[in-house]
Amino acid sequence: MVRVKLRYIVVEINPTRKQQSSEFTVKHVSIFQALADQVQKIHGDFGAAAIRAGFVVRYINEHTRIAFIRARKGPHRFVTSVIPLIKTIEGKEVFITTLYTGATLRQCYIYLKQYQQKKLDKFCSTLNTEEEKSHLKEVMLNLDSFVNAIQ
Repeated sequence: MVRVKLRYIVVEINPTRKQQSSEFTVKHVSIFQALADQVQKIHGDFGAAAIRAGFVVRYINEHTRIAFIRARKGPHRFVTSVIPLIKTIEGKEVFITTLYTGATLRQCYIYLKQYQQKKLDKFCSTLNTEEEKSHLKEVMLNLDSFVNAIQ
């Protein structure tokens, strides 16, 4: 029996409108459906059938709007090719940025910690009080929900 090789794609989902950003949330199912529909549209039946096995949205952080998408190695290219083409999810206008593609969740977790730390440093320079900085750090670097989601 041959081992199934997987790829994990780390994406950031952002609303296109700034006023929409405070109440912006998306569900696993809606991201999955948007990606599957776009693959069907661009790559046809072959692409849709290729990604079906092993295609899952593993994790979404609602505060940072980062999601982990799992796909099999090979067909993951169909998924990564349509990510920039998705403009709406659940009727909300979005743009999706691919941050990283890794072979294991551990690699993606390490990358996510580094990415969040860089963003935290950038945002902390604009904040005035230590209370605001500590709250932001707690929200951005709290990856316990990620660890719980993958177990």
